[in-house]
Amino acid sequence: MIRILITDDHTLIREGFKKILNREIDMSVIGEACNAAETMEMIRTLEFDVLVLDISMPGRTGLEIIQDIKKEARESKILILSMHPEQRFAMRALKSGADGYITKESVADELVNAIRKIVTGRKYISQAMAEEIAQDLGRGMDKPYHEQLSDREFEVFMLLGSGKSSREISEQLSLSLSTVNTYRARILHKMGMNSNAELIHYAVKNKLVD
Repeated sequence: MIRILITDDHTLIREGFKKILNREIDMSVIGEACNAAETMEMIRTLEFDVLVLDISMPGRTGLEIIQDIKKEARESKILILSMHPEQRFAMRALKSGADGYITKESVADELVNAIRKIVTGRKYISQAMAEEIAQDLGRGMDKPYHEQLSDREFEVFMLLGSGKSSREISEQLSLSLSTVNTYRARILHKMGMNSNAELIHYAVKNKLVD
C-alpha cells in the first residue's frame, strides 16, 4: 500500500485529491495539512511513502521546506502540486529535492501515474517539459537572470512580475513589508534592473506570468 500525505491550503482541493487517490486499491491518504508547520509535524509523526505538496502556501512555501522534509524523512518521495505551469517552477523544485511536479489542472490519471512513478525512485515531469529541457540543453543556453534568485526571491519576483505591490505581497506571503522590500532590492540587484516595470516586462517576455 502506498501511504500518501497531502498538503494544500485549500480544503476543497485536498478533498478532491483524496477522493481520486483513495479510489486506487493500492493507495491510501493517511494525513493532510494546510501549511508548512502542520506538514513538518505530520511527517514527523506518520510513516508515509509520498507527500503531495502544494508549492504556494502562506508563510513558508513548499519550495522552502523540501530540503527540511528530506532531512526528516530521507526515503520519502515528494510530488509538487502547483497552480503554476511547469516551466515556472518545475526545475527549481526538482533541484531542491522534489521527485516530481504536476499542475493542479492535471487530470486524475496523471496524479496517479506520477505517484506510481516516483515511488519506484524515478522522477516525474510531463513529456512537454522533458522536451523543453532537452531543447534548452541542445541550445547550450546561458542561465536566465531569474535562475540566479533564491526560491523565496523567485516567488517574490513572480508576484512583482504579475503586477502586485509590495504591500499585497506582504499580505499574501505573511511577510513584513520591510522584508518584502528587502527581497525586492535583492531581486533588482541580481537581475540588473531598476524598477518594477522592468521586472514585469522581463516576466512577460519570458512567459513567467500570464
